[in-house]
Amino acid sequence: MGERQAGDPPMYYEAHVFVCTNRRQEGHPRGCCAAGGAEKLRDYMKVRAKEMGLTHVRINNAGCLDRCEEGPCVVIYPEGVWYKIDTREAVDAVLETHLRDGKRVEALFLPPEIR
Repeated sequence: MGERQAGDPPMYYEAHVFVCTNRRQEGHPRGCCAAGGAEKLRDYMKVRAKEMGLTHVRINNAGCLDRCEEGPCVVIYPEGVWYKIDTREAVDAVLETHLRDGKRVEALFLPPEIR
């Protein structure tokens, strides 16, 4: 599952970035990414990606990604790499290092999820 197969059509985007902007009731014990400024950070990420010419990348809004306590967060596919993006500097690091340069920003990784 998840691997491209011979005969698949070309990928329209090389990467999809899903930014959690879920909003919970104020005071919810798990918190929410929206309360951490996720919507403004998503907007900033979209503008910066365009400024950088990252036309092969799609920045998408996402509902709850179920990592509420660790947010604001993003997940980038097809790699499935999760990052905490709580500042503009974090957004810039993800755009520049992961999406432009093809490397990873280990300092922003979310901890492995235990299920």
